[in-house]
Amino acid sequence: MKKGFVYILECADGIFYTGSTINLELRLTQHKNGVGAKHTAKRLPVSLIYFEEFTAISEAFYREKQIQGWSRKKKLSLINNKLKDLPKLSECKNETHFSNKKVSNSLNHLKKRR
Repeated sequence: MKKGFVYILECADGIFYTGSTINLELRLTQHKNGVGAKHTAKRLPVSLIYFEEFTAISEAFYREKQIQGWSRKKKLSLINNKLKDLPKLSECKNETHFSNKKVSNSLNHLKKRR
């Protein structure tokens, strides 16, 4: 089984690019030469700002997809090793999400029915 890496690049315009690979050095060289991905080729130069190593490329690919779904703030917490902030940044901010509804209103409704 080949080991894998997940990495985050910062592009010249400040955008983050998250990818995975079995050869981090080669992939970084490809990105820097504009042959890595269309997304980074248009935003040169790029710099490696974060990476994780895994025992299998499948694990790195899974982590890549996880990180790609994160907000910029959450990615910055990971990059800056502020892991304690990740749970708070993972909370849903949508006001219609059940976790953001006021519990007291639901409880008052139940009390009135008794």
